[in-house]
Amino acid sequence: MVSFTVFKGSEDGSIVKSTVTKDLSGDLVLIRITASGLCGTDVHYRTSGIALGHEGAGVVEDVGPAVKTLKKGDRVGWGYLQETCGMCQQCLSGRETYCLQRKMYGDANTDQGSFGSHGVWREPYIFKIPDALSDVNAAPLMCGGATVFNALYTYDVKPTSRVGVVGVGGLGHLAIEFAAKAGCDVVVFSGTDSKKDEATKLGAKEFYAMKGKKEVDIGHKLDYLIVTTSELPDWSIYLPLLAPGATIFPLSVSGDNISVPSLPFIQSGITLQGTIVAARHVHNQMLDFAARNDIKPMTQTFPMNERGITDAFDVLNSGKMRYRGVLVVDKA
Repeated sequence: MVSFTVFKGSEDGSIVKSTVTKDLSGDLVLIRITASGLCGTDVHYRTSGIALGHEGAGVVEDVGPAVKTLKKGDRVGWGYLQETCGMCQQCLSGRETYCLQRKMYGDANTDQGSFGSHGVWREPYIFKIPDALSDVNAAPLMCGGATVFNALYTYDVKPTSRVGVVGVGGLGHLAIEFAAKAGCDVVVFSGTDSKKDEATKLGAKEFYAMKGKKEVDIGHKLDYLIVTTSELPDWSIYLPLLAPGATIFPLSVSGDNISVPSLPFIQSGITLQGTIVAARHVHNQMLDFAARNDIKPMTQTFPMNERGITDAFDVLNSGKMRYRGVLVVDKA
């Protein structure tokens, strides 16, 4: 049995320190957490009372008797997906994130997360971190990076593709970087010019400030549109920018229903493609691609304690996070 610290939310939003005890049996792995990403999902669960955090990085500290490949000292990470049945059509075809019996953060193992000193997770859902990626850079990739990469590379985005990205935030800046490093022509849409320089440094070829605009001329039309904003865009502005057969990926989590005019979709063969975090083989490809192409999230770090977590939430809620908050265990 192992005991460790976790940080939970509470009804009033305050951060609560707690202790969890786990049995290290079977293929379970004890990970000493070194870094954890913070995003809008964590804001959603802050008042739920469950352990917070779903994208973590750390070092293997101990392993169960059935662990086959991981060993003490390995640098690893984990994300949203925690377990699947392994036998259904989705699992057997490499699409296990859509398994009807999947266990994901928020619905399973709610007594532990990536905000804490340690975590105990099943070996098949843990990923080795390449040496070229630091823990601080790897942690935000375990969810945000996996989501963006899954959209780009599972749905046949090519180096010759023209990719639009709506929003330059936690997801948006990763979408720009991944698409640009793949050779795509990246076109960015943001509210104002305030993030233009950063978007350009990340690889954007074109940048459009959209506040107050009802239309925009971008020349060649887009093959793909990745929506990363918390609010859904005005489709009357963006649908005319799409090439016939284009695909829209709404990646952000919003409580709004997606309501779109059907005629442009019918006339131009446009696809509205739902997608979630990457399957495990794609997740590994994402980490390898990020390491090979020097993809690093833009991060702000905070100490992994009650005060640090509260401060990180405050910065995120204020809209001033540039662009991924990372909680670091050894930061004073």
